[in-house]
Amino acid sequence: MAKFRLAYFGFVPHPMFLETCAKDPDLEVIHIPLEASTAEAIQTLSSCHGYYVMAARDELPKPLHVTDELLAKLPNLLIAASYGAGYDPIDPIACTNAGVAAVNQAGGNAEGVAEHAVGMMLACLKRMPESHAAMIAGRAQDRATMMGRELRNRTVGLVGCGNVGTRVAEICRLAFGCKVIAVDPYLDADEMKARGVTKVDMDTLLAQADVVSLHCPLTPQTRGTIDAAAFAKMKKGVIFVTTARGSIHNEDDLLAALNSGQVATAGLDVWELEPPPVDHPLLHHKAVIASQHTAGVTQESRANITRIAALAFSDLAAGRMPPRIVNPEVKPRFAERYAAAFGLSLQEG
Repeated sequence: MAKFRLAYFGFVPHPMFLETCAKDPDLEVIHIPLEASTAEAIQTLSSCHGYYVMAARDELPKPLHVTDELLAKLPNLLIAASYGAGYDPIDPIACTNAGVAAVNQAGGNAEGVAEHAVGMMLACLKRMPESHAAMIAGRAQDRATMMGRELRNRTVGLVGCGNVGTRVAEICRLAFGCKVIAVDPYLDADEMKARGVTKVDMDTLLAQADVVSLHCPLTPQTRGTIDAAAFAKMKKGVIFVTTARGSIHNEDDLLAALNSGQVATAGLDVWELEPPPVDHPLLHHKAVIASQHTAGVTQESRANITRIAALAFSDLAAGRMPPRIVNPEVKPRFAERYAAAFGLSLQEG
């Protein structure tokens, strides 16, 4: 049987990916250097069965995003696997049309992202960004002007209750005694209850939550969900945190909500453009604590997501259907294309 060829562009998130792949003699891993031209990169990818795809959309050159246009040039491609849980540069519909499995690494960085989200909640409630700004400006004489609030016993509203949201809920509920409510169209009330969360609709969440935290993927359905109308429905003085993806919330509308006091403080790990421009008004707002999409950038999370990505490629090389396929409707055609390429029938699990 021929080797399973896969390629990645530029760099891998952690050495664990290459170390894990090296243990599988059926994998051939090809590095496309950053300085390669688009034409050179596409030529290399055209001979590959797998493409290991950068998850951050602004890191990967647009011509190498997995779209209809790129897939038309990659006749041998069977799988496009994202570096992380997010898969912004991969169009699942385009992949389905081409018979390509789109795979993410959901759950691999859940602990890192969840800890970051809760850390931002605490920093916002204790008004750390404002206190920091006041000290820098020499306005830190009266500590009472920085009176904060505690997370304990507050209502936390999660938009999305997947791997990260579930872990956030667990921390908030068990460590701080919070009531956790959530919106998630993919989970029913019983499953949410099993995760220690009460399922509600969006209007209820926005009206009741003391802290609103985003944990959903960026899709056509979620893009722009948290806009001026959504901020207006939130409690006055709400804490807003997002470690999900930029473009789910409208940055101009958030800035207006912060300036009006509707949102008291915000913790932002994700941005419309990453990194955001240095003069971005939210970066300079006294009530914002910011990070550069680093919630999942921990040694542990990076090692885990790269290991499970490598194992997904190994599964496919061995004739097993890989896990975490985000376009499951592709499976019949995907299996046919795999059988045509390798002369093997894919086995589930």
